[in-house]
Amino acid sequence: MRFSGSFVALVTPFHEDGSIHMEKLKELVEWHIEQGTDGIVALGTTGESSTMTHEEDDEVARLVIETVNGRIPVICGAGSNCTRTQLEKSRRYHDMGADGLLLITPYYNKANEEGMYRHFATVADAVDTPILLYNVPGRTGCSISESCCERLAAHPNIAGIKEASGNIAYTARIARRVGKDFCLFSGNDDMIVPVMSLGGCGVISVLANICPRQTHELVAAYASGDTARARELQLAYLDLIDALFCEVNPIPIKEAMNQLGMDVGGCRLPLCEISPQGRERVRRALEVIR
Repeated sequence: MRFSGSFVALVTPFHEDGSIHMEKLKELVEWHIEQGTDGIVALGTTGESSTMTHEEDDEVARLVIETVNGRIPVICGAGSNCTRTQLEKSRRYHDMGADGLLLITPYYNKANEEGMYRHFATVADAVDTPILLYNVPGRTGCSISESCCERLAAHPNIAGIKEASGNIAYTARIARRVGKDFCLFSGNDDMIVPVMSLGGCGVISVLANICPRQTHELVAAYASGDTARARELQLAYLDLIDALFCEVNPIPIKEAMNQLGMDVGGCRLPLCEISPQGRERVRRALEVIR
């Protein structure tokens, strides 16, 4: 499967006591389908899976997959710094019917070149669900080298990459090394147009949690050749995008959603409530969509 478009990096809503708000999660999924989101990424960084148990991860994955029911693609974050754990989670989500798997680089361990390759290839060899690599060195302390990415892209079950380094030169070098069917997703909302200009297929988006139609339109405009409209939208939402990353993601996006009445709750520790300055910055930035 070749993925493309605006995929929302979906938040995980919590009740006041910190438990998962499953009814709200289902509501969000239905809303995204109605609003034109092209795909859903559950259990990623924005979904706070790093603070959830494996059982909770499974509950979220199952609910999202069953609610979507094949209407749009669902990609589940199955990554871990333990390759064995990553493989076990990937097999479970494969059995649940996930359309894709998002696998992160081995944070803390880091790994050498061969270890980095095997970390992903072990899963790609074992399941036939398409895999997206997830490169976000600001979070993990390690990056997929250009040569390793090229090697992984040759694997028939590795479909693409969520490139969230923020380094457009690195992204360009990756784009030069992979085939035209390899899905290059921007992992940064402020770089959708630049990444698509290098052959990117879309974005895995935090912004789409509150602006699903607009993010879809931006990607669709560029893909259809209306680069002027895509540029206009990219620049129009730049201040809002910046505000959504004024503190550690997903603190600001959850604050924005709550200010808009979406009632997704707070974050789990070690993430906590937004600062007063951050709250006011988000409030001002939201005026562009009110």
